[in-house]
Amino acid sequence: MTAPPHVLSRRSFAATAALAIGGLVSIQDRPHAAESSGNTKMENANLARLLPGFRQMRIETTGAEIHTLVGGSGPPLLLLHGHPQTLACWHKVAPDLAKRFTVVLTDLRGYGDSSKPDGRPDHIAYSKREMARDQVEVMRSLGFETFQLAGHDRGGRVAHRLLLDHPHAVTRAALLDIAPTATMYGNVTKDFATRYMWWFFLIQPAPLPETLIGNNLEFYLQSHINKQNKTPDAIDPLAFAEFRRCYTQETLHAVCEDYRAAAGIDLVHDAADADMRIQIPLLVLWGAKGVVGSTYDVLQTWRDKAANISGEALPCGHYLPEEAPGEVLRHFDRFFP
Repeated sequence: MTAPPHVLSRRSFAATAALAIGGLVSIQDRPHAAESSGNTKMENANLARLLPGFRQMRIETTGAEIHTLVGGSGPPLLLLHGHPQTLACWHKVAPDLAKRFTVVLTDLRGYGDSSKPDGRPDHIAYSKREMARDQVEVMRSLGFETFQLAGHDRGGRVAHRLLLDHPHAVTRAALLDIAPTATMYGNVTKDFATRYMWWFFLIQPAPLPETLIGNNLEFYLQSHINKQNKTPDAIDPLAFAEFRRCYTQETLHAVCEDYRAAAGIDLVHDAADADMRIQIPLLVLWGAKGVVGSTYDVLQTWRDKAANISGEALPCGHYLPEEAPGEVLRHFDRFFP
């Protein structure tokens, strides 16, 4: 039976955990370690099948508890998922990456098995600034002051903010199938609003989207994924089962808070540092069959934000790590040293 996840405090990690050089993170037993419910044990078993060899834990940050998996050895590489998925979306690429990196997978706050704090006024608890700080604190708790980073979808937006707010924490980064949030909201067309309708529906005041979607969460989840997936059978049934298990009413509210923040406080933050340019090497990948690739000159949108850009379209839709894992690995192997 897979071991239950532990809760790690940032303040006590050094005294209670040791990094195994060249191996996994080893967590010592502690009296305050959270015991798993039966549901969590099932989740652990599923993740053990999807991501064999990865150790699961919960890490306390300033504003949340972040569900984290760590596997492999070598330089640290943090992978961030998007909506409506969880860290399980990396299951086709993470085991191969773990052959030469210490791979850290997290559920963003509000998603998966991470905690779902109250959004607070202006939905600031789900600002990309707060979500990015979670990730920096997770990596510091694991002993990594600097690391490499890849983010898909919402995880890419968190990564973008992380690069602006913590420019010395990341040495190289990859962004998968996104254009900058401010660019996308600033150039809305009928086609974009139709194809990305959730950018405008999820931001409506609570409880409208929560109530309507909550009447059939599985239908919404399946429809959302089917709409963006352009590669038949790319989404593994076990991975989808994880996405569905985690897509609860509580998660849905947190998701709405994430999107409300993106249409509000995140744009305020973006406007304040609109002239900042990311200086580290940035790899940009997108799906040739997806909305972002067909709507924007993706590389140009990022040349406006960063000084050192490379990348190309991949032959797939939105879910690059699952639709085109071989291509993602090929690019990551060349880009991340």
